[in-house]
Amino acid sequence: MRWELDWLENRARLTPNKNAIIDEKTNIAWSYEELNNRSKSAAGWLEIQGVKKGDRIALLSPNHISYFDLLFACGKIGAILVPLNWRLSISELKEIVQDCSPVMIGIHSRFQDLLTELQTIDCTFFIVSNNSYEEIISTSMNPQLLEEISEQDPLAMIYTGGTTGKPKGVVLSHQSIQWNAMNTILSWSLTETDVTINYMPMFHTGGLNALSIPVLMIGGTVIIGDQFEGEKAVHSINQYGCTIILLVPTMYHMLVQTEEFIRSNFPSMKIFLSGAAPCPMQIYEAFQKKGLAFKEGYGLTEAGPNNFYIRPEDAQVKQGSVGKPMLYNLIKLEKENGLEAAANEVGEILIKGKHSFSYYWNNHQATSETVKDGWVHTGDLAKKDEQGFFYIVGRKKDMIITGGENVYPLEIEHWMSAYPGIDEVAVVGIPDKKWGERVIAFIVSKLGQRVVEEELRAYCEMKLGRYKIPKSFIFLKELPKTHVGKIDKVRLKAMNSDIQEVKGEH
Repeated sequence: MRWELDWLENRARLTPNKNAIIDEKTNIAWSYEELNNRSKSAAGWLEIQGVKKGDRIALLSPNHISYFDLLFACGKIGAILVPLNWRLSISELKEIVQDCSPVMIGIHSRFQDLLTELQTIDCTFFIVSNNSYEEIISTSMNPQLLEEISEQDPLAMIYTGGTTGKPKGVVLSHQSIQWNAMNTILSWSLTETDVTINYMPMFHTGGLNALSIPVLMIGGTVIIGDQFEGEKAVHSINQYGCTIILLVPTMYHMLVQTEEFIRSNFPSMKIFLSGAAPCPMQIYEAFQKKGLAFKEGYGLTEAGPNNFYIRPEDAQVKQGSVGKPMLYNLIKLEKENGLEAAANEVGEILIKGKHSFSYYWNNHQATSETVKDGWVHTGDLAKKDEQGFFYIVGRKKDMIITGGENVYPLEIEHWMSAYPGIDEVAVVGIPDKKWGERVIAFIVSKLGQRVVEEELRAYCEMKLGRYKIPKSFIFLKELPKTHVGKIDKVRLKAMNSDIQEVKGEH
């Protein structure tokens, strides 16, 4: 079964000279044959270091070719790659490393100053961005392949963000990663002509599994992007002839405000995808004005992360919809009473498919709470219309109950974000003795523009029921973000007691 799992070996046989990876910063390119040879050399070297099936290999690096070297190397010998979130504090990193107990940790020179702190942990360290590493992976050193590898064996472990508690190690098997890729290729009609640039952090499932692995499996080209800048992104998209790209709403927010976006017609692009968080309507409008195809997706580390497909023309009509479930996964919406939600009723998203995760590392309780009868309980809320198109409503934990009424922040955020002068908005619920919770909106105004609170409140009254209208508008210079660019509502709630509410004109 080993060679059935090693699809990179087979892809390198089919299209050996095709560019697989290009580094945006250096413009260095690696063909499929070169990528496969690098991963075989890395696998052989890991075996010589004593790495065995089931051992964890951690990696602390910005977006870099070593992610692919080590992921595919681990796949060849049965080891498990653990990408580390370099945006975490050293204490958070230590907690994760102690939890997954790697036998080796690869570190990019950009984070070499963390070595002293991390070297208190008993494992072997190596640098992935120096000449010694390049010598290792350029030396023909085939692995011995001593143990049989099953599709159920773990291939990667990605830790969740941990904004609501201790991060959990999501164990992804060969099966889950491959089926997500195959499901994406078939459902999204990817081909070997597709080119994507990846600015999503590769310690995150969006960076590894959303587009990078599917595009490589079908024989396309992945551009490794590093730090996202709107102007540079437009230039690179056109320079490399990108056809598809996935960004988070925060990145799109930066992109559409650049002069480069306004001037470019993006001749090679087929589709712009948004993920990780619901996208404001003004982003849709910016792409619609330019006649560019734009749509949203939905996923999570525990499932996919790709789960839906929507045609670009449907996305224009049904703005905000993530579409319908893809070919090889099932999705249902479950209400609080355990019954399945009818059309236009809100329910928790439950997902089933071979792309689902195996379990949480060292956390049986969390696993049993999340996976029930084969269904992954996401904690996210959605509804679907009569035609079967799904709309994400928000996180179950984000739902506000005020005066006995359910309030979904996303509905309010979408409406408010379209108001002139508002750059970003986030709505949260704050404990209230009378109402249970009080609706509050945190707002960032557009540079040089003023928002008058009374006029904003009147605007809300045009669309929203009285109980949905924020009781307070709090103006900030910027909204706090998580490590993957989502608005951090946990921090907003914590900040609330320290923030002086601003009244009147801003």
